[in-house]
Amino acid sequence: MPLITAPVVTPEEPTTPPVELPEIGYATVTYVDPAGTRWPMTDLTADWYTLAEGVSGLGAAPYVLTSDPHPRGGARLRHVQAQPRTIVWPVLVKGADHTAFTANWRDLGRAFTRTLREGPGTLEVARPDGSARRIAVYYSSGWDGQGRTATGITWDSAVLTLWCEDPYWEDVQAQTVHRESGALVDFLVPYPTVSSSQVLGATTVTNPGDVEVWPEWTITGPASAITFTRDDGAEFVLDMTATAHGALLAGETVTVSTDPPRVRSGIGENLVAGLNWPEAVLWSLPPGETAVTFQLDGAATGSAVDLTYHPRYETA
Repeated sequence: MPLITAPVVTPEEPTTPPVELPEIGYATVTYVDPAGTRWPMTDLTADWYTLAEGVSGLGAAPYVLTSDPHPRGGARLRHVQAQPRTIVWPVLVKGADHTAFTANWRDLGRAFTRTLREGPGTLEVARPDGSARRIAVYYSSGWDGQGRTATGITWDSAVLTLWCEDPYWEDVQAQTVHRESGALVDFLVPYPTVSSSQVLGATTVTNPGDVEVWPEWTITGPASAITFTRDDGAEFVLDMTATAHGALLAGETVTVSTDPPRVRSGIGENLVAGLNWPEAVLWSLPPGETAVTFQLDGAATGSAVDLTYHPRYETA
């Protein structure tokens, strides 16, 4: 079954109908190259087609299991390691004449092979209900013509192999949690009151994905130290007073990435030394619900914490 590519659509509102693909059913597919150019894969009026018959690698991630022999027979599973994913993507390219075909062949080939020089492209799979998942891909091999009689003049096909360093599919829409300090009040006026100037509170974060995610945190000042605690005791502290930047002033921000570990101020300063190493655990969010607590020292009106993550899934 042919699926054609052409310029510019959004995965949330595809303008072309979904098609049936092996392993995942009906979907609309878009490839986004490293420059951000979008190549929809289901426009049946364009001049290049992804051949659905032969597509593979869209299902569950591959794994390597490490086991130890058991003295009573059999074995015991010791470790599970997800492996890079390989996606096979057959493509047919055509043109009204040889000049048009050559231009299409070169343009689409460049869109994939530039991933080896400029960073990964993205394969997006959108469903009829509006949801969409994506995966980062690198060109591995396959942009070769068939080399048969009549090919290479006004049409030809290639079987692409795309390599994915992270085998999991990621939700296109980010999940966010926002907590902000309210206005400070006098403890005794009009009656004993506790303000939110220190603890932004305990909350439950839901990861709807199949596997753990590594979130990113953005803290908005004022704040002098920030403590993030997961319900199992995993914790890390960012002490701004221990950095060259000093305490966050009102409106200043700092972003903490958990994978890879990275701490940057809003103007790009490296503040990773402010983490409480070696005790710091830049924890992940497992699937399901997780109780977490955000605490800001030196907080005032406007102090805030924003948690952002993209759920990850086994399949497209």
